[in-house]
Amino acid sequence: MVSETEAACPWTFEDLCLWAYCVVDELWPRIAPRCRRPGPAPACTDAELVTMALVGECKGWDEETVLVSEWAKRRDLFPRQPSRSRFNRRRRQLTGAINALRRLVLAALDLAADRRCVLDSLPIPVIRFHLVPAGNRAEWQAHEARFGKVPSQKVTIFGYKLYLLTTLNGVILDFVLAPANVPELQAGTELLAEHTDLEVLGDKAFISAAVAATLREENRVRLLTLPRRNEQRQVPAAVRRALNAARQVAETVNGQLAEQFRIETNHAQSFWGLCARLATKLTAHTLCLHLNRLLGHADALRIKALAFPRPN
Repeated sequence: MVSETEAACPWTFEDLCLWAYCVVDELWPRIAPRCRRPGPAPACTDAELVTMALVGECKGWDEETVLVSEWAKRRDLFPRQPSRSRFNRRRRQLTGAINALRRLVLAALDLAADRRCVLDSLPIPVIRFHLVPAGNRAEWQAHEARFGKVPSQKVTIFGYKLYLLTTLNGVILDFVLAPANVPELQAGTELLAEHTDLEVLGDKAFISAAVAATLREENRVRLLTLPRRNEQRQVPAAVRRALNAARQVAETVNGQLAEQFRIETNHAQSFWGLCARLATKLTAHTLCLHLNRLLGHADALRIKALAFPRPN
């Protein structure tokens, strides 16, 4: 369903670039002090480079050769563009700043105030399984990449799992990247321990009475999980349906990250390159929700239309 605001205001890719740049440029002075570098300022500012990276992720341009090539066709939008190698180097250097930008956007996003959340994970393989023996496995292992099972997909990966804390509105509040062999309960607990005053729905991997009690007592975090079907304790059918419906939000966000932002496909050659890409993708997702709220769109999670508008 399209709101009256959307129908009255046709949206273009140029609009996405303009709005994204305005948000980034407005917030960047609060981040800039941590990005100082010796020598003269580059022709392409940090705000411009970060905007190009964020918009590129929204478009699915997750290979830097593709990203730089696509922006080269659009110099009317960003006339000052760095070379591919310089773009890659500067984005890696700005990883912390990009994540700081995500936090600033979260602070301005009203939907992020929701205290009801879902805890879930996504696989982040770094080398295709059949290529692991011949790949740069040792370098990744130095940064704790490990073999681990993904029960939902019935596969084994070499890499990491990304744990996401998502509100029932679809806002990614926080995340943690853990080796693929770390138990989900352990990684999820470490993520939740950084927060307070939340009601969090987790799947069966997070069932633990002891962990739930500790989080409730020390962090005022209420961890809710559906009991396994073979357990004697069960919840009413209406409650089960409500909890399952809430989990659909996490599935929607995971689907967007996997399909539009291609978060499960790794093109990075190093751990720090991977971190830069993940930070950019997650910040881009948050920025899209923020733009939808600024534009008055009824469904903040309808983010694909921002990057792929319908022809007028």
